[in-house]
Amino acid sequence: MAASAGSVKCVLRRAMVPSVLVILGATGTGKSKLAIEIGKRFQGEIISADSMQVYRGLDIITNKVTDEERAQCPHHMMSFVDPLVTSYTVVDFRDKALSLIDDMQSRNKLPIIVGGTNYYIESLLWKVLLDTGQEAADSADGAEGAPDRKSELEKLDGAQLHKRLAEVDPEMAAMLHPNDRRKMARSLQIQQETGIPHSRWLEEQRGQEGGDGLGGPLRFPDPCIFWLHADMDVLEKRLDARVDEMLSAGLLDELRDFHARFNQQKVQKDGQNYQHGIFQSIGFKEFHDYLTVPECTTEQEKDSLRDKGIEALKIATKRYARKQNKWVRNRFLKRPGENVPSVYGLDVTDVSRWAETVLNPALQILDRLSKLTSSLRSIAIM
Repeated sequence: MAASAGSVKCVLRRAMVPSVLVILGATGTGKSKLAIEIGKRFQGEIISADSMQVYRGLDIITNKVTDEERAQCPHHMMSFVDPLVTSYTVVDFRDKALSLIDDMQSRNKLPIIVGGTNYYIESLLWKVLLDTGQEAADSADGAEGAPDRKSELEKLDGAQLHKRLAEVDPEMAAMLHPNDRRKMARSLQIQQETGIPHSRWLEEQRGQEGGDGLGGPLRFPDPCIFWLHADMDVLEKRLDARVDEMLSAGLLDELRDFHARFNQQKVQKDGQNYQHGIFQSIGFKEFHDYLTVPECTTEQEKDSLRDKGIEALKIATKRYARKQNKWVRNRFLKRPGENVPSVYGLDVTDVSRWAETVLNPALQILDRLSKLTSSLRSIAIM
């Protein structure tokens, strides 16, 4: 489904203007840029589907749009959760985002979802069973006064977790890699909270009307999805350059300030594991050694730790980009079915041809969908 330079290939199932527009793509592909340009032309408003951007702070490392960019088009779901909160869940995101989408549609505004975080996007596109055991499991994570079962489970090694999961949910154990501690812990928590295996919840989800092997039924009729993709060699060089730009924009000062205000005390109490809330952000934990270096450390040793953090950030960013692309291919391109929305691939390899290969094709697709919808409405009236 991906488009080559100068062309767009698509799968169009029904001729409808999109109820929602989703812009996917690896980090560094220009998702926010395209969203703003579309928003200005189609009376759209942008919803950030990024699990780290919901928190206040670390604006540079989480790659939030600037104040100038936000002024061009309304943005939502950014910088509203306190950075010390660790109990914010995908359920919280979904409920607030769906309310925003309802409001936008009532005002004839185009909701533009830009992400980001895979499971945040899935919670909006598909009707998944987040209001059953999964919600209980997610909400209990870090909740005050509740046993933090998932955190306790994550302290076990992969072999122990896999053995426990195999005893209560062998089907899920067979699906998960023994090294994927977080997912195994989550599945175990769901089973403990509800008494029902995680695999059974997923089976019931697929059995809903309109559901299939991908999960529950689509939440919105005919959403339009743009996938921004690029040659990986080119993208990885671009991501390295973006890290250098972050450093020039004051990344290290941002990290030091955030560490002093929110993280230093956790580290001193040996209570920080970088697995919850904004502390999971790519780029923050990579600088742990640099940020916690003793005062007696020499400048040469500090510089070495800084450079080590920079290199770790570049590696983690490129790894994350590959993971995002893999998700798009597996979720949308390799598993066709009635429950897979239309996907339009836009090649962003050559940014000098942005208008030709990205912006203009995207605008043409949306314009075509609008005209087709108008025609269908006219026929229905007749």
